[in-house]
Amino acid sequence: MLVIVVTGATGNVGRPLMELLGDKAVGVSRPRVDLARPETLEPVLEGAEALFLLFAGDLLGPDTDIASVLDVAKSSGVQRVVLLSSQGAGTRPGMTPHSRLASFEQVVRQSSLEWTILRPSGFFANAYAWAGGVAAAPFADVALPFVDPSDIAAVAAVALQGGHEGRTYVLTGPEAMTPRERAKALSLPFVEQSEEEARAQMSQFMPPPVVDGTLTILGSPTPEEQQVSDHVEQVTGRKATRFADWAARNAEAF
Repeated sequence: MLVIVVTGATGNVGRPLMELLGDKAVGVSRPRVDLARPETLEPVLEGAEALFLLFAGDLLGPDTDIASVLDVAKSSGVQRVVLLSSQGAGTRPGMTPHSRLASFEQVVRQSSLEWTILRPSGFFANAYAWAGGVAAAPFADVALPFVDPSDIAAVAAVALQGGHEGRTYVLTGPEAMTPRERAKALSLPFVEQSEEEARAQMSQFMPPPVVDGTLTILGSPTPEEQQVSDHVEQVTGRKATRFADWAARNAEAF
């Protein structure tokens, strides 16, 4: 039976991915497996054919050696890797943290493994920050095509089982929406933050370079970052989830 190891198995993408893969999946997360210490992967990769790689937080720092992670995967018999990157790795490869993911992409492409790279836009799940009952965000009328993490998982589930080698997929929702429109879909009152207010809030859980990069995309997106991609539908055979449908599915959280 095909065995697929999923890193970040408890996250917004990892959880639905585990559900989609069912008994094919072996889920791992910190502290059991730490991608900053590739040797911790070895015990869980035995018998695995494919590996889903997710790097976030401090794993995007200089101490993470993705080449060593791939070496461990290859020596364990893994044939296929799917890397969760970001849209910004293509549109802003010189900006933190996308520059780090862009460098990870390069290493994956140069490896001898079969590879697929996923570049999602912002996540619908970012709206959980509004669970207190008020939607507060900067740049109220700047539209971006955020994506349902479950759609990212659906694409990953297909790619991990083969047939999408050497492909890079940009994953977005089916429409670009503004923060004001997303708040309306959730039936929440909306408060537009100043850029300074948003920076102060984000700085509580993001390092300054990541805050800068995030605000730049939210406030001054490139045409490419505002463009809707059909890659979710190409890979899964169904249209990407609408934010209104995600909001209805998660209404209890708000």
